[in-house]
Amino acid sequence: MMRAPRSDVLTVPALERIPDLVHGFGTREFDLAALRRLAARNGCRVVQLNQIHSAVVVAAPFPRIGSSRPEGDALVTARPGFLLAVRTADCLPVFLVDPERSVAAAVHAGWRGTRSRIVERAVDVLVSRFGCRTGSLLAAFGPCIGAACYEVREDVLREFVSMGLSRRDFRRSPARPGAFLFDLAAANRRQLVSRGLNPRRIFTVASCTHCD
Repeated sequence: MMRAPRSDVLTVPALERIPDLVHGFGTREFDLAALRRLAARNGCRVVQLNQIHSAVVVAAPFPRIGSSRPEGDALVTARPGFLLAVRTADCLPVFLVDPERSVAAAVHAGWRGTRSRIVERAVDVLVSRFGCRTGSLLAAFGPCIGAACYEVREDVLREFVSMGLSRRDFRRSPARPGAFLFDLAAANRRQLVSRGLNPRRIFTVASCTHCD
């Protein structure tokens, strides 16, 4: 885990060491124009989704420029020249990278996507379609709402349990009876480890979007 510096783009040292990989988590100061400038400087085309809080993974080839955005919550490519972008507020942005096969994914994981195992689905696509080994994957979590701030209703907890997911990432809210505090990042980390990722290869930008 690392503390996020003051910048318009936050990066992860382990991913910075991968040749030809451009990555970053934009802060409030990083807008769409800045994203496009970043893509232009690196000779990349920006690819975005119509995000729907789902478990849908969209893999290259992507629609042509000018076409409507595909629906889903994860993007995957093994082709150079694409800058995969997901938009989050309090939800969790996740990058998955296989440096051996030059495959990358960008994932948007809110509580609904987490309940639907979106990060697991993305790993499955990396393995089945692109031949990645889970032991080779690196993951990076960007800023999201922290475990001390994310209050959810009991029905959210029940939905997670009904899907066979752990209740260990929920604890009772000290401020409101019948409410729970949910650790969004821990839940996604647990799913990645269950799919075979090495916990030491999962990196986190430690910043709460509610507090900061």
